[in-house]
Amino acid sequence: MQLRRADVLDGAISILDEYGLADLTMRRLATSLHVQPGALYWHFKDKQTLLGAIADALLADVDTPPTTNAWDEQLCHVAHRLRDALLSHRDGAELVAATYASRLVTNRIRERIAAVCIRAGLPRSESELAADTLLYYILGQTVDEQARMQMDSAGALGDAASPLFETPDPTSRFDFGLGLFVDGVRLRLGDRARA
Repeated sequence: MQLRRADVLDGAISILDEYGLADLTMRRLATSLHVQPGALYWHFKDKQTLLGAIADALLADVDTPPTTNAWDEQLCHVAHRLRDALLSHRDGAELVAATYASRLVTNRIRERIAAVCIRAGLPRSESELAADTLLYYILGQTVDEQARMQMDSAGALGDAASPLFETPDPTSRFDFGLGLFVDGVRLRLGDRARA
């Protein structure tokens, strides 16, 4: 049976979920697919390209248009959809953050956020900066959340866990930061209207 690109991608995501990003190697992937490592390079020129494709697969459903017309609800909807996608796979946030930093991900979530801000009334330059700010807030918050979940499941937090990080729950903490962001955009729009 011939190895397909989708097989390589599915195998890589399975390894990511079972072992984590640090243990996702081309050699391990080839072994799990019962092929020589060189066979993988017919489909992905290197590991970084593979990681970009995994990030795109994880984010595939995030970019669908929101069903509400209110810009603030659209931002919250997109932010929660992105967070959910990142949390759906082990080390998902770390992987996507790394591929965004190296510009390997092709998903258009950043452009979706910027478009919402433009429709709200921010100029394009500010909308793009706002999109970056929200995107990196979501990635950073979710990287921390996933790291803490993994440390907790391994028993690494023990009694040393700070109450500062235990309350409120991760979703409430995420929503608080998201609310600050939306309030900041709203304030910026109000300042522009008064100018």
